[in-house]
Amino acid sequence: MRLLPDVDAVILIATALASKRRPATLASIVAAADLIQGFVPYPEKLGEAMRRLSTAGLICAVEDGFTLMPPAERIMAALPKKAETEERLAAVCGSLAAYAPKGECTPIVLSGERLGVAIRTHKTAKRRSGENLLLPKPTPDRHFKVEGRWRRVSGTRERKS
Repeated sequence: MRLLPDVDAVILIATALASKRRPATLASIVAAADLIQGFVPYPEKLGEAMRRLSTAGLICAVEDGFTLMPPAERIMAALPKKAETEERLAAVCGSLAAYAPKGECTPIVLSGERLGVAIRTHKTAKRRSGENLLLPKPTPDRHFKVEGRWRRVSGTRERKS
C-alpha cells in the first residue's frame, strides 16, 4: 500500500468529471478540482499530481486534452453512487493506495507557464457568470411572493386541462 497526496485523488476525480464527453483541457480539470474541493491547487502540486497519475497509467494525454485510462475508469466505476464528496475522495484515495501499476508509462510533464495559464483562465471565467459550465448554477424559485400573493415566475405557467 502506497501513501499518495490527497491532491492525486482530487485530480483523478476532476479529470473524470471534465472528460466525460471529450478529452478534458487543463483549464476544465482546474475548474472541476475547484468544484470538488472549493479551491484551486497550487500549480506545482497540480503538475506533480498529473505526472504521478500519468506515470502510474491512470491518465493519458491525447491530441488536445487529457483522458482516463481503463484502470482509472474502473476505479471511478467502483465509487458509491450516492456518496458525498468526502466519501468519494476517501474511496478514491483507498483505491489509489491499493492500485499497483503494471509498468511505467509516459509521464505528462506540464510547464509552470502552462499550468499558470490554465489557472488564470479558470479564475477569469469564474468571475464572469455563465462562462464556466462545471460550476453549479443557482436554481430560481418557481414561486415568489409579491404584494401579499404568490405568483409564478414568468415562463412557468401551468396548463389547464
